[in-house]
Amino acid sequence: MSAGLFELRMDEVTGWWVATVVDRAFDRRRFALAAEAVDDGGDCQNCRLPAGDGVRLRMLKDYAFDVVGTEDASRDRDRDLVQVALAKAKAAGSWRTIVAPPGEHRPLHAAGHAVIAEMLRLSRDAVAEASAAGQTQYMQVLQNWGAQAGARTNHLCLDLYDLPQVPHRVGEEIGGAARFLIRERECPYCRSVRLEPERRDRIVHEDAFAVAYAPFASRSPFEVWIVPRRHEADFGRATDADVDALAGVLRSALRRLAVLDDPPYNLVLHTAPLNERVDQTYHWHWEIHPRLREVAGLELGTGLPVNPVAPEEAVEELLRAAGSASAEGDR
Repeated sequence: MSAGLFELRMDEVTGWWVATVVDRAFDRRRFALAAEAVDDGGDCQNCRLPAGDGVRLRMLKDYAFDVVGTEDASRDRDRDLVQVALAKAKAAGSWRTIVAPPGEHRPLHAAGHAVIAEMLRLSRDAVAEASAAGQTQYMQVLQNWGAQAGARTNHLCLDLYDLPQVPHRVGEEIGGAARFLIRERECPYCRSVRLEPERRDRIVHEDAFAVAYAPFASRSPFEVWIVPRRHEADFGRATDADVDALAGVLRSALRRLAVLDDPPYNLVLHTAPLNERVDQTYHWHWEIHPRLREVAGLELGTGLPVNPVAPEEAVEELLRAAGSASAEGDR
């Protein structure tokens, strides 16, 4: 019998804690949730904008972020709202989306390898171009799949947010990775891709390019990280071969998660800031967060994530379900 309802686990990089439920029998029915379609009124703008037949880049808002900061600063801004030249405007950054070919409304894993790789290549190029421009601080690449995950379209796409600041989560990872490197003389992400395959119980997929695994301190049920074996801080420096290999790993990991009735999820890239050199201390990676539960009072009151299924148990279920599906298909 377990010693308690929750097992408090610490993320070794950030030092943040997660409460993992360990004394409740796994019930797959609690984690089978299909992604809901978005009500677009029958008109998918991403199918027709911009014009073209292949993967396209669409600008949604060219100046997307107005940095206000404190309430006092907001009041000062309101007093100064007058007609100004665009060059003097305080708004910065942009919001763009990489859209799959017209009519592509399937989950990412169901799209062809070529489509996934092209979308990732455009993402890589956007990070590199923003870094060269030097006008903003961070490029966030993400996918929201399903209405429960905040999607605003049924079209397969990746969103690009060119941010005027480094996100707090990424900043914590960078600082924590630097401290870990000083203490342990090894990048924490390099250590993970070295040790997780030896443990095996949290591995979702591995190949010569990357390891996809459920992190020890998973914040959400069935959370999966994809970490390349080769150390590199900046996704903008990924080679075409890297991107092609990443497409295969990402597709495989999402196929595993699809056994949960094709769930809603958020896919996010964590990469180096645009104007900081953290080559030795950071390691780009992608995170998949299925949206299978509601945030409750304990999390809101404490900021402590609660994961209702241990990552080891989650991976066991994914592999078991995938094996059952494969055996069923062979009959």
